[in-house]
Amino acid sequence: MKQRVDVGTEWGTKIGYSRAVRAGNFVVVSGTSAGGPTGVLHKGDPEKQAEVVFGRIGDALKEVGATLDDVVETRVFLRDMKDWEAVGNAHARAFAVARPATTMLQAGALIDPDMLVEIAATAIVGD
Repeated sequence: MKQRVDVGTEWGTKIGYSRAVRAGNFVVVSGTSAGGPTGVLHKGDPEKQAEVVFGRIGDALKEVGATLDDVVETRVFLRDMKDWEAVGNAHARAFAVARPATTMLQAGALIDPDMLVEIAATAIVGD
């Protein structure tokens, strides 16, 4: 049986995706950004945007019975690689315990030019 976490915007229906999906003990969280209802939050600040993203990922995981400590992999997409350290600082705080495997790469353009980072995650709940 699958559990899904709704995106909470019209994009979930338009594009056909969920914020997160849990199948058994496996949870995948879609690419998540700091987009808000009136635009991108914390424009120009990649570390603050990453903090928002990790909060949203944590909220999605909670809805399916998981936590950030269950995360085994993250995929970090940066608009510009110069932001790697700022985003890495936020990542280190969010995953001080879990310390997941991580990929960080420069994606170039994201869906909004003010988005500096998008992050996806995979978690495994239990053993």
